[in-house]
Amino acid sequence: MKLSNIGEFGLIRRFSPAFLKDLPAGVTGIGDDCAVLPWTKGRLLLVTTDLLVEDVHFLKAGIGARDLGYKSLAVNLSDIAAMGGTPLSAFLSIGLPRDMDVPWLDEFFRGFASLARRAKVRLLGGDTTGSPGPLVINVALLGDARRGRVKYRSGAEEGDFICVTGFLGDSGGGLRVLLEDRPLGRDERHLVRSHSRPRAHLAEGAWLAARGGVTAMMDVSDGIDSDLRRIMERSHCGATVDLQAIPVSAPLKRAAEKYGWNAVELAAAGGEDYCLLATVRPSRLAKISAAFARRFGRPLFRIGTIAGPKTGLSYELDGRPAVLKRHGFDHFG
Repeated sequence: MKLSNIGEFGLIRRFSPAFLKDLPAGVTGIGDDCAVLPWTKGRLLLVTTDLLVEDVHFLKAGIGARDLGYKSLAVNLSDIAAMGGTPLSAFLSIGLPRDMDVPWLDEFFRGFASLARRAKVRLLGGDTTGSPGPLVINVALLGDARRGRVKYRSGAEEGDFICVTGFLGDSGGGLRVLLEDRPLGRDERHLVRSHSRPRAHLAEGAWLAARGGVTAMMDVSDGIDSDLRRIMERSHCGATVDLQAIPVSAPLKRAAEKYGWNAVELAAAGGEDYCLLATVRPSRLAKISAAFARRFGRPLFRIGTIAGPKTGLSYELDGRPAVLKRHGFDHFG
């Protein structure tokens, strides 16, 4: 049996049980966007880490150094947002080829620092090492959250509505623009920027965490086709998604029509959008959605419903069962 046979999440399911045994009281380990540890009387400590590898997570020729520095921190901030937390301190480890240009590195750190200032995050340390091949970037991020307000992947219940906090597919569209070397018109630039400089939904995550009707939450990093399955696994439930309800931006719709892309499949499986995926109790959805729209000036998009155990993930289009030809990202699949 090869790693490609079990995939990324099969690998995690294979080794994680041994590390989840006998965890101290109040500690949440493998299986959520962040590890959660007791900290102070009223706060919990959040810990997350993300690894970015050249030619796997980014194309060095397709992203500016400043944008890559920015994105390296942004993807970690998104994990803190998914738990309803506040970011605090970062640690950066980076593997560098010996022939790396120093001016490129200066720009990388300027991008990292610009987002760190905006998010009020302090870079406290890390590690640097030589790399015989690709550029490798790892960021570990600490944050905190108020006790009783952390949102886990395990809280979804049958009947809950599935919602997202932003458009889906723009980042995947931006990657296709780069891979297909499309001319950079206004729509294409919007998509590439969405891919290169994602926005972590920190304010939205903190706001949703304070709402009692929100039952589960995570960020959209691998596409909802993959990420929603993580909620299903942790909450022991199924889910149905209405493909027509998935929010697709006007720039992605126009680009998809121009280049023959399937915008809905990009939105469902493209990944790296870094908005939030949340489940909400039906009795609270109308009130929460209205308040969300007032607070953030856009809808909380309802895209589906949590189903009963052992029902799996299913899709509908025009009220009929539908099948995705493309699926969420898996590093080893």
